[in-house]
Amino acid sequence: MDVIPVINFLYGIPVLGLAFQLVGYLVAILPDNSPTIMVQATPLALAAMTGVICERSGVVNIGIEGTMLAAAFTAWVVGIAVNPIFGNPAPSDIFGITMPLLISLAAAVGVAVLISALHAWMSITLRADQIISGTIINIAAAGVTGYLDQLISKSSPVGAGEFAAFQPPQALVELPLVGWLLNMFLNLGPIAMSTVFLVIGLQVWLFWSRWGLRTRAVGEHPRAAETVGIDVIRLRYQNVMIGGAFAGLAGAFLSMEATNSFQIGMTIGRGFIALAAMIMGRWTPIGGFLSALLFAVFLEISQLIKIAPPTGDLGQVMTSVPAQLWDALPYLLTIVILAGAVGRSIPPAADGQPYEREAAA
Repeated sequence: MDVIPVINFLYGIPVLGLAFQLVGYLVAILPDNSPTIMVQATPLALAAMTGVICERSGVVNIGIEGTMLAAAFTAWVVGIAVNPIFGNPAPSDIFGITMPLLISLAAAVGVAVLISALHAWMSITLRADQIISGTIINIAAAGVTGYLDQLISKSSPVGAGEFAAFQPPQALVELPLVGWLLNMFLNLGPIAMSTVFLVIGLQVWLFWSRWGLRTRAVGEHPRAAETVGIDVIRLRYQNVMIGGAFAGLAGAFLSMEATNSFQIGMTIGRGFIALAAMIMGRWTPIGGFLSALLFAVFLEISQLIKIAPPTGDLGQVMTSVPAQLWDALPYLLTIVILAGAVGRSIPPAADGQPYEREAAA
């Protein structure tokens, strides 16, 4: 059956035809730009995993944005300090890895875990408002990193470089049907490439392990979990800090793999977009990852229009829209999702509720 007449018919439907044209345009353009989409999705997916772990434990963490920003800054600063100690080593053949890069990565994750521990202390021990705690982290991270960046950047320091992307064999990339998928998940640096494995591992860990069962119990009914011997306070602390490690990887990715520098406010709202991806994914790792991919398409769409502008009526409409509006599209989508347009997305029952042991009541 010849599908061309059917496609032309769908494209010719007034108004609705533009939607069909958009779908066709994305289907045509995304395979060639799939690695770029995955680069955009990586920090969103890792940050969404932070949200999943925290909120499944009953702790709201809107400080992901600030945690990522602090981690990105730490990775850059530590690289500046450590690289000369090792004599500015040449990048290795494996992802361009050097000892300064590994130390910088570890420092970024460590700082993110410490910031998460602070959030856990305020939210769990002090039982402070969890939204306010996260907001404090976001404001403090933006202010401190912005001020220190201005001081350090005056000397134009050289950092530790960046992780290099793996180049898959051309034969794999050119395979019919699956070649573009292999290119999407292999033509990446080590942090982006590991994201898929981390998401799958967390999905299995959360729904098929004792830790996952206890985590979900603590997030749904902490009082009942305590009666069967689960230490609610300890588990919440542990999980918020584990979530911090994911946020640290997301921040390190921005200054060590997506770029090799730090810019003020370089997270540009990704922590909040990640929260929307988490909600859209119904508080599951795989759902959050797939939602992150969708948001990544919207983040990249303004560049895609410049690289390969659509033709026909769709081209006239899309190219006439100011580029700034396309850039704002993912943030508008975030507002819609956070406002409840997802439908029946129900968070864990004890999400955001401080817990106090019976003995201390």
